[in-house]
Amino acid sequence: MKVIVDEEKCCGAGTCVLVAPDVFDQGDEDGIVILLDTQPPTDQLDAVREAVTVCPASAIAVDEEA
Repeated sequence: MKVIVDEEKCCGAGTCVLVAPDVFDQGDEDGIVILLDTQPPTDQLDAVREAVTVCPASAIAVDEEA
């Protein structure tokens, strides 16, 4: 799985960080998502999928084939 974020869409809600803190962080100045791991380990995959679902701006996507 490869994680893709669109910083332009991000509204800084932080739900991704709450759901998957090992994969996502937020900028101190603007709260915009920071992707920590483009290809997270297996034990993080469910959390990443949940982050995609709960993101209010639809700024996170995953490529399941990568």
